[in-house]
Amino acid sequence: MQSEKKMVNIKINNIPLKVEAGTTIIEAAKLIHIDIPHLCYHPDQTVKAHCRMCVVEVVGSRKLLAACSTVVWEGIEVHTDTKRVRDTQVGILELILANHGQNCLSCARNQNCELQDLCSRFNILRPTLPSVNVKQPMQIKNPSIVRDLSKCVKCGRCVKVCKEVQGISALTYSNRSSNFMVTTAYNKPLEDTDCTFCGQCSVVCPVGAIVELDDTQRVWEAMHDPKKHVIVQVAPAVRVALGDSLGLKPGTIATGKLVTALKMLGFDKVFDTNFAADLTIMEEGSELLDRIKNGGPLPMITSCSPGWINFMEKNFGDLLEHLSTAKSPQQMFGAVSKSYYAKKTGIDPHDIVTVSIMPCTAKKYEATRPEMEHDGIPDVDIVITTRELIKMIKYVGLKFVDLPSTEFDSPLGLGTGAGAIFGTSGGVMEAALRTVYEVYTGKELKKLDFIDVRGYEGIKEASIKLGDKEIKVAIAHGLLNARKLMEGVKAGETPYTFIEIMACPGGCIGGGGQPVTTIVDIKKLRMDALYDIDNSSAIRKSHENPDIVTLYNEYLGSPLSELSHELLHTHYTARKKVYDFSYLEE
Repeated sequence: MQSEKKMVNIKINNIPLKVEAGTTIIEAAKLIHIDIPHLCYHPDQTVKAHCRMCVVEVVGSRKLLAACSTVVWEGIEVHTDTKRVRDTQVGILELILANHGQNCLSCARNQNCELQDLCSRFNILRPTLPSVNVKQPMQIKNPSIVRDLSKCVKCGRCVKVCKEVQGISALTYSNRSSNFMVTTAYNKPLEDTDCTFCGQCSVVCPVGAIVELDDTQRVWEAMHDPKKHVIVQVAPAVRVALGDSLGLKPGTIATGKLVTALKMLGFDKVFDTNFAADLTIMEEGSELLDRIKNGGPLPMITSCSPGWINFMEKNFGDLLEHLSTAKSPQQMFGAVSKSYYAKKTGIDPHDIVTVSIMPCTAKKYEATRPEMEHDGIPDVDIVITTRELIKMIKYVGLKFVDLPSTEFDSPLGLGTGAGAIFGTSGGVMEAALRTVYEVYTGKELKKLDFIDVRGYEGIKEASIKLGDKEIKVAIAHGLLNARKLMEGVKAGETPYTFIEIMACPGGCIGGGGQPVTTIVDIKKLRMDALYDIDNSSAIRKSHENPDIVTLYNEYLGSPLSELSHELLHTHYTARKKVYDFSYLEE
């Protein structure tokens, strides 16, 4: 029997309320709809108390207290809006602005910046202190992440997520006092550290200090070239996320409006990555069955998440044989678009520009990998994130909430419910189990929902009976959890046959390229939305997708065929902590 939670009586701005013991002032204020100003505070992170923007007056205390780190007590009286509090907050803002690059118009986070919002809130129209900001060159030596140190407000959010969620610690603190800064070990470029390009740092950054590499201009140039046939694929997690920033409630399924928007932007064809997710299940599921039957390396581990692949190559290079050789859905789609689709339409693959819209910054790097091409033609030409697509929609002036619904184009636009749940942690596993069970046993699966693999728990386990054989599976999201599983695999202590790992917390719904409003509560809404798509789908198993069946009958032959291996499978390489991007300059 659970004991009752202890409650305490407090007052905030003379409003009495009861809150649970252990609640911080900033969280207590939310209960009466007061948003205490803050920069370093983030609801999904442990307390930092760096910026001091959240100071409040507490009766009986001579000094102002930080609302993010001060826990309430019985009888505490808090004031959030006194003159002393406001003057202090304005002074802190002025000091931050004095050491902040203020080229807002050219900043990727313009009008989507927490520092900008605070300045508007406090009616600071121009800085009053002389600038001490040192202009520094932006760090753009990789295809995924851009760092602008002149904009860093030293809030520490990026350090927290990199260390405590991802377990990477590529970002850290250096120096003290006025020289205090957020940097990398020995101030190395990100590509020379343990960084996996997952982009979680860019999601939590309150300003424009860490952003994705913007490839929208490349997309516009391709669409304006009359010689190019520009097609686009959309990942499942994008359709339940971009509405957050375009006037829809978090977790709204915006598939139809999204397709309409992409057609109005000027893409020649709009296809669905869910189709490629189904194709991935066919190849990856067949590979798993082949390993079970013929004694291949087990556990087999999914290879859909490029941030996870980067992590494996750098940290567990001796275990790469456990990775599935199947390319990710993004890359499978690209390979099919430059072969099957090109042949079917009679278009020279050199004239096809394949664009991906992904929730992930690491996908940008994945598309540039030398392994991800065929006959010298890259599978995918350009990758943009959900955030970049939102910018394109706003640029054209589309009123997204009022757009009608449109269907995806054929023949690469039909996806199943199994393909849709690829966007959430546990989804790849569930989709695979549906197909693996029916292919292995030859029987219809009576219950398609594998509840044990669902949810936001960091590491999940389940088991399934394949005839007289029981297999155990595991799911992890976030690289800190991934490391825990891999240490077990390395020690030979895991009972699993199949493991799904996603680099980002929650899976793709929480990807590094998603809107910066992404927090755990919103990720859970997106997760529910993807399962709603699955439940309402006419087809919920990848092997029953008629367009996938046609693809194999007309072109590939069968899963794991010679042509399938040539187009849809790849290999990975153990690497040191350094990436080599010299091939991008050729």
